[in-house]
Amino acid sequence: MQTEPWQSNKVVFAALGLPALLWLGVFFVLPLGFIFGLSFSDKSGIIGHDLTWTGGNYLRAFEPLYLGIFGKSLLVALAATAACLLVGYPVALAVAFAPPKIKMPLLLAITLPFWINILIRTYALIAVFRTRGFLNFTLEWFWNAGDSLLRAVGLGGLGDFAPLELLYTNTAVALGVAYVFLPFMILPLYASMERFDRSYLEASLDLGAGHWRTFFKVLLPLTMPGVISGVMIVFVPALGAFFIADMLGGADSQLIGNVIERQFLGANNWPFGAALSFLLMYLTFAAIVLRRLFAARAERADGGGYAPA
Repeated sequence: MQTEPWQSNKVVFAALGLPALLWLGVFFVLPLGFIFGLSFSDKSGIIGHDLTWTGGNYLRAFEPLYLGIFGKSLLVALAATAACLLVGYPVALAVAFAPPKIKMPLLLAITLPFWINILIRTYALIAVFRTRGFLNFTLEWFWNAGDSLLRAVGLGGLGDFAPLELLYTNTAVALGVAYVFLPFMILPLYASMERFDRSYLEASLDLGAGHWRTFFKVLLPLTMPGVISGVMIVFVPALGAFFIADMLGGADSQLIGNVIERQFLGANNWPFGAALSFLLMYLTFAAIVLRRLFAARAERADGGGYAPA
């Protein structure tokens, strides 16, 4: 069936596109332009500001204190993304290769966290990570069981169990971010694996390649678009997830999102908060550009056989 180009129906195209353009203009472009102008302003009074087109707010963001917070935010986001990838890839693979009867229940289980408020899920981690929490209770049970077993065979005991101090640390923040955004990693990976032609795996195994070589040489490269999409979907929001650091992190676990939030709501220094926000957005754009470059390179290496997800 031959379709007509949109140029021949400009009125219909404009009628369908105008509401979306107006929505984006009013609720995205205008607020973003206001924040951009605010980043070049000077604070005036308690909550006022004057547009002076100064770059002092951006220069202040490059002070060692804020550079250190930016670096910590990047490390936490990268660690959380790596954890999501390591956990999400085998889960997505198991769901994609599961029998059709249980595939939908497994997908439902993956999306089930979306039905619960994200703050409630983060608060639940406090009960898991605290000193007398579920994680330490479980580890203590196994520790005591191993201690009893060793004493029974006459090898001596393990001694007293020392609970892990996880809560209010950078580790707790990274684990919390990974826990919250894990479904966003699994779903694009699953979508990529669902489209994967499994005959490639059979051909690789029939030609003598082992399972690990087949994974690294066949499965992983051909599902790389899903990996890149999942990494971007997790990494970008993880950079600004300030509420997780507020609830699970301590005084030394503050991320750049926490600094931005406090500049707007605590210090009433909106120009500096706007400058930090745009620097964070520039980092996000840089990550998106890198994603596009990697996807284009993968497409060229594949000979144009698939389009990046």
